[in-house]
Amino acid sequence: MDFGYDARTEDYRARMLDFMDTAIYPAEPVPGGPPEAATPDWTRPTVLPALQAEARARGLWNLFLPDEEHGAGLTNTQYAPLAEIMGRSPALAPEATNCSAPDTGNMELLHLFGTDDQKSQWLEPLLDARVRSAFCMTEPDVASSDASNIATSIRRDGDDYVIDGRKWWSTGVLSPECALLVVLGVSDPQGSPRGRHSIVLVPRDTPGVEVVRGLSVLGYTDSHHGGHGEVVFDGVRVPASALLGEEGGGAALAQARLGPGRIHHCMRLVGMAERAFDLMCHRAAARTAFGRPLADHGTVMGWIADSRVRIDQLRLLVLRAAWLIDEHGAREARTEISAIKIAAPATAEWVIDKAIQVHGAAGLSQDFPLAALWAHARGLRFADGPDEVHRMVLARREIARVGQG
Repeated sequence: MDFGYDARTEDYRARMLDFMDTAIYPAEPVPGGPPEAATPDWTRPTVLPALQAEARARGLWNLFLPDEEHGAGLTNTQYAPLAEIMGRSPALAPEATNCSAPDTGNMELLHLFGTDDQKSQWLEPLLDARVRSAFCMTEPDVASSDASNIATSIRRDGDDYVIDGRKWWSTGVLSPECALLVVLGVSDPQGSPRGRHSIVLVPRDTPGVEVVRGLSVLGYTDSHHGGHGEVVFDGVRVPASALLGEEGGGAALAQARLGPGRIHHCMRLVGMAERAFDLMCHRAAARTAFGRPLADHGTVMGWIADSRVRIDQLRLLVLRAAWLIDEHGAREARTEISAIKIAAPATAEWVIDKAIQVHGAAGLSQDFPLAALWAHARGLRFADGPDEVHRMVLARREIARVGQG
């Protein structure tokens, strides 16, 4: 059993760490410092084009895609440590390297299932970061944790599909650069639960598409993701060639998109926890209370020790899931994917909370990244399936496995 990174991963890690130190961290928002990483109108940070150019020059571009023609050709096991490093600055690093959700998942779908025309129209400009995209799945009028509830209609009408419905938490849709909406809806109301849905590719400027409002996450705009929006589709008409994959295959495509993507989220959460851990340790060593450094107080020492253990446990769990996907495919790693999706946000949330406590009221302020990191981690307990669904799925599989033994 080898716990070391291979030579290629070490090379990428060294370049990524240097990129973070010399380009990303100096560009982060600080009082009176560089432009803010998050902007209230959901525009990209003004510093981003320069960061993207620097990432390209360093060969740190499209690292998530395991295809050497379009991406870096890295395995999940090789990419995971890089995603962890990027997670230390989630508002800048993922987008600077064109490894930001939801574009990554949409690009993976187009790469795996898109026609040549769809790849030419959408995949190539996304890979080049000339446009952004949104994934429209969740709906406000149903419990979308059960995807069979999704009700947006995708109706065939001659040579077109007509889309009617309402979506929200459509990540990316508020970005001025958003050009593509990847929409999941019901194409066969009488079909089986797994055969009722299809995915269509909808240009953002199609008549009938209306972005009703933006949604904040615990007060944050998440503009680095292109924001989260509520979108109405009112008689939206697209050609039949806009269908992605096969009609009725939408549920399978959505899972193909979300499964490996959870690895990306979870490894970035490890990085978020590590960033909070470092800040906690620095603060504990630098501040004095009741006549001695915070680091000498037993409660703080316990938080630091427990944080180190929890982060390292999580990293190993995520790396194992990444390895299983590489060796056997995402389907065979379903139990592990559910496990990390439960563990990663909870671990990051716990560590960040303790770091906030060590910083006192400063931890709640914009002077440190901790409040934004906590809000991000808390939100990821919903993204790509809430905790409760993953616990249900994991428990059912374990009961079935033991029951068959």
